[in-house]
This record gives sequence, C-alpha cells and structure tokens, in this order.
Amino acid sequence: MQYKTETRASLSYNKVNNMNVFPSETLARIESMAAENAVVIFSLSTCCMCHAVKRLFRGLGVSPAVHELDLHPYGVEIHRAILRLLGCSSGGASTSPVALPVVFIGGKMVGAMERVMASHINGSLVPLLKDAGALWL
Repeated sequence: MQYKTETRASLSYNKVNNMNVFPSETLARIESMAAENAVVIFSLSTCCMCHAVKRLFRGLGVSPAVHELDLHPYGVEIHRAILRLLGCSSGGASTSPVALPVVFIGGKMVGAMERVMASHINGSLVPLLKDAGALWL
C-alpha cells in the first residue's frame, strides 16, 4: 500500500532558490542559528527521526536549541540550503531527500541522523559535546 505525502521539497520556492542559488542572507541565517547554542538541531516537528535525535541529546544531558523548520517563517529556504550544504540533490519532490534532522555542535555541522548515530555508537559524540561546552562531565 502506498500513501501519497507532500514533502517539503514539493513546496514552492522563489526563482532564486529554483536556480540552486541561495542568497547570502539564508546562509548567514543558518550560521547565526547554528552558533546560538552549543548544540543546534534543525528538525521537522512531525518527523520521528528528528524526535529520536532530540531524545538522544536530552538523554545525554544536553539542552539543544531546536529549530522546527516546518514552523519557521524561513523554514523552506533554510531546509533547501541545508540540503545543499549536505550535498543532497535539491531537485523535485521525487528525488530530494528530507535529510533532517541536521545537527550542529559548536557551530560546526555534524550532519544528519546517520552521522550523529554513528558518532554516538563509535564513542566520538560525547567528547565532541564536551569540547563544545554542551556537557560538563
């Protein structure tokens, strides 16, 4: 059984973003948001993987800043720019991955869910959090 869902990639964008060019203000906005806390998560409020990552960090004793892009006024542009930063295709709805959640630690992009979980499993996540000042243990 298949369900038809509307993805963020199917939303309309202005012509600048359709040409895969992002205004410097969008990238500056992402940098500013990523620097506001030791751990910043770009998320969708209805995404189960985003919920899992938020729970992981809270379970470790970290209080991340969470930006729910589906509720943010510039969420569509930010999401598209993050996809480009990750190296994902920004094509049509059928080819563009969601690629959220995306985590920044210490102002630097760690990556999406698989990268965060791999870091947690191999033991490199906690030292990264300590270096960023998110953990004091």
